[in-house]
Amino acid sequence: MQREEDESDARRSTTRVPRETPPAPPEVPAGPYPEAFVALGFSPAVLAGIRDMGYDSPTEIQAKAAPIALAGGDIVGASQTGTGKTAAFGMPTLSRLGAPGKLRCLILEPTRELAAQVVEAFEKYGKHTGLRTLLVHGGVGYGKQREGLERGVDIVVATPGRLLDFMSDGTIELNDIEVLILDEVDRMLDMGFLPDVRRIVERTPRTRQTLFFSATMPPQIKGLAEWALKDPVSIEVGIRFSPADTVSHYLYPVASDQREELLLELLRRTDFHSVMIFTRTKMDADRLYGSIKREGVHKVAVMHGDIAQRDREKALAGFRSGETEVIVATDLAARGLDVSGVTHVINYMVPEHSEDYVHRIGRTGRAKQEGDAFTLFAADEIPYVASIERLIGQTIERKKLDNFAYKYTTVLDNEARAKQIMFGRKGGKKRR
Repeated sequence: MQREEDESDARRSTTRVPRETPPAPPEVPAGPYPEAFVALGFSPAVLAGIRDMGYDSPTEIQAKAAPIALAGGDIVGASQTGTGKTAAFGMPTLSRLGAPGKLRCLILEPTRELAAQVVEAFEKYGKHTGLRTLLVHGGVGYGKQREGLERGVDIVVATPGRLLDFMSDGTIELNDIEVLILDEVDRMLDMGFLPDVRRIVERTPRTRQTLFFSATMPPQIKGLAEWALKDPVSIEVGIRFSPADTVSHYLYPVASDQREELLLELLRRTDFHSVMIFTRTKMDADRLYGSIKREGVHKVAVMHGDIAQRDREKALAGFRSGETEVIVATDLAARGLDVSGVTHVINYMVPEHSEDYVHRIGRTGRAKQEGDAFTLFAADEIPYVASIERLIGQTIERKKLDNFAYKYTTVLDNEARAKQIMFGRKGGKKRR
């Protein structure tokens, strides 16, 4: 209640913080700079930041995007996680903006976590530019963000809902935006943000440069891109692949606090030769490993970053030989593993990135053998489910276990209603 009152008071406040004179750009450390980045044409200040980061050569998407972005061209980009996409739009944008001045760059992200990551990256690449970057998102009070906007910044990284709040009360105007970056647009679609995104884009100058990144291009996103961009160049790196046709996909709705109970029951009722269970965290992996081991039915092993390399190798060898039937692993520990004969993959939680789903279930259904992929999901994971279904081009069958004592949750029988309750606004996410 106190936070709501503080936010309300902050929004009602009419006392404006004086706008500060933009700082003089700092002295740029002398070269030499990494030659591969020098060749792309970045400014000395950005090159110094790249050198500080220890980068020697650009990734594929960085090399492809740089000349287009530096020339002021619009881009439609698609790349997998981990390809250096943030730097692909960050390095040329920081180079183009030059010295500190007024607000000239706006970056929209679907979640506060992604927005914070972008701010962190821009502060590293732009360390020697003097450019000021501000994070704007919901879930916290308005006061500090408003003060930052009123003092003056060069770059705003924002989630749509909170930005619209500041636009509606006159705290921020977008009349001088030169570079607009729409990132993770497909996730913004999943969260119901596209109408908000359109409202924001409409308030920016038509002369702006627009950099547009989306993993997939369903009709709604294609329509937004055609409306928002001018003669864009398309860049695609790390093309996603579809799961094998021999894999059957199933989604199991469940209350968040009953997830482990349902997974253990699935193991009891499923006839499998070998199963890989994926978790997001090491803590979940350890807990599930302990629970399965206590059941005493299946030989189980666990793999994550805190497990010694020799123990990981031993676990993998046992799994390959058939001595171990179940392996519980985090994505990081399992990345790059070549394991054949896996009959089932279980996602303890829905992967946050849709391509991770395809990578995970790629462990089963190999060599034309049939395999099953089970994914447990709660109401707060519905947007991730939508993203996966769009990527693989099919609606995944929802299943429930007979005679299982489910705790009631709306997602069990009315997914649309659960989404509305969980995320607010008709089909949309609460203001972030």
